[in-house]
Amino acid sequence: VQLQASGGGLVQTGGSLRLSCAASGSIFSLTYMAWYRQAPGKQRELVASITSGGDPNYADSVKGRFTISRDNARNTVYLQMNSLKPEDTAGYYCYAVDRRTGYWGQGTLVTVSS
Repeated sequence: VQLQASGGGLVQTGGSLRLSCAASGSIFSLTYMAWYRQAPGKQRELVASITSGGDPNYADSVKGRFTISRDNARNTVYLQMNSLKPEDTAGYYCYAVDRRTGYWGQGTLVTVSS
């Protein structure tokens, strides 16, 4: 399974971005999909996750600002990020589980200027 993330970029404080991550390859069933982020000098952290049934989960720091969704027909997960803050600046990585094996995407950089 390969994951291709896109949608990162430079945005001002208060702006919005939408990240996408498309899975391809020998996919059976992506039971879990998620977005993580890693800022320079910090550990990678979970931002949001979503089950195959569409149940989302969010880190406290992004609740009310970010929305995760998925299109099962396209094997794609999205992250709509609104009201962005400088502390959201990080590399954003998608993650998916298929047949109990986890896969990482290559990451997309989000930079929020103050």
